Amino acid sequence: MKAFFLRIDTIYRFTLRFFREAFVPPYEYKAVWNQFFEVGIRSLSIITLTGFITGLVFTKQSRSSLAEFGATSWLPSLMAIAIIRALAPLVTALIIAGKVGSNIGAELGSMKVTEQIEAMEVSSTNPFKFLVVSRILATTCIVPVLAIYMGFVGMLGAFLNVYRNEQTSFTSFFQAAFVRINFIDIYVLVAKSAIYGFTIGLTGCFNGYNADQGTVGVGRAANTSVVVSMFLIFVEEMIIVTLVNNYLK
Repeated sequence: MKAFFLRIDTIYRFTLRFFREAFVPPYEYKAVWNQFFEVGIRSLSIITLTGFITGLVFTKQSRSSLAEFGATSWLPSLMAIAIIRALAPLVTALIIAGKVGSNIGAELGSMKVTEQIEAMEVSSTNPFKFLVVSRILATTCIVPVLAIYMGFVGMLGAFLNVYRNEQTSFTSFFQAAFVRINFIDIYVLVAKSAIYGFTIGLTGCFNGYNADQGTVGVGRAANTSVVVSMFLIFVEEMIIVTLVNNYLK
């Protein structure tokens, strides 16, 4: 029990230090832009593939259920609601947690056990600002962009399936799709994705920055970053959906 509360205190102090360092100069602009590239550009291919398949498969699976009630015309709206409100931010966050979160944990963990972080402190460099702040800012800012992109690609996959079966035009599909989507849905998508991105970056950096026990600790940091990030994302999803639904009532 004591170890648990000490861990919570360490996480709390780590989070506070991030907010303190993030808004105090000097700012590591170059490090942040490099992380934007690592998190964003290098993830585009897998986000594109996953988003397209998600839209295509989900539309195909939903068709049979709606066809029983003669409601296949609702497919565009259903896909827009499912992808924009839930699938795009959640699936994007899970992919980034597995790809980027593990990389952050392993990279910082390796630097920690090989004493590279201590070497940066000796050379009058702030390793926390350079290594941690840049990565958390990058994941927080880029995950919403990737989620919006995935939503578009997912809707494109849904359109191709609907076009193949109903010969619905591109304009008609998207007009029907976004009838039920409003500004609040887009705002919630961006807000959710930013929270998920912050969680991924903070979890990966915390586990990597506090790694120990040599190479075993590096592997543990990478694994813990992924597992904890995914668990927290699902918890946050449940809380956010509950709050949004209560607000809309």
